[in-house]
Amino acid sequence: MKIRSIGLDELHLVRDVALDVWPKTFADVLTPSQIDFMMDWMYSMEALQSQIQARNHKFLLAEENQKAIGYCSYEVNCKDNKTKIHKIYFLQETQGKGYGKKMIEEVKEMALKNQQSHIYLNVNRFNSKAIAFYLRLGFYQARAELIDIGNGFVMDDYVMEMPISNLQGGNSSEAVLPSGAQ
Repeated sequence: MKIRSIGLDELHLVRDVALDVWPKTFADVLTPSQIDFMMDWMYSMEALQSQIQARNHKFLLAEENQKAIGYCSYEVNCKDNKTKIHKIYFLQETQGKGYGKKMIEEVKEMALKNQQSHIYLNVNRFNSKAIAFYLRLGFYQARAELIDIGNGFVMDDYVMEMPISNLQGGNSSEAVLPSGAQ
């Protein structure tokens, strides 16, 4: 598996993977109409381009045998000297091979180069598979958020954080928790 940075001209590859992954990942969590709304909101070509041009997101693409199999978008110094992972998804048939961990390690390297203290992300609170994955890597649940995204839909998420020094993985009990963290 190879991970590389991509720009505007390759965002269609991210969209192609998202069109495969999202309906399968969220079939038991979100309604089909919310999946359609969120796909358009976050993954239309215009939305993806704006994420790079206006919001300073960086995109990484994972490839296996020259085929796009996953992606990640992140933003260094999103807030409070922390790097936010906005998106990280892999095709279902490639999950469980350590690729997600490798992708997060790439983000960690960028965060370290920019003297960031933490990596954080939002995860749907009903996506138990993803939550378990993040806990294994040393993330902890910092808080819950209910975000109104329009059209009568909300994102019901946990915000999970990880001090960068804890990316080695392993038992989530090894994570250093700030005071007040759950």
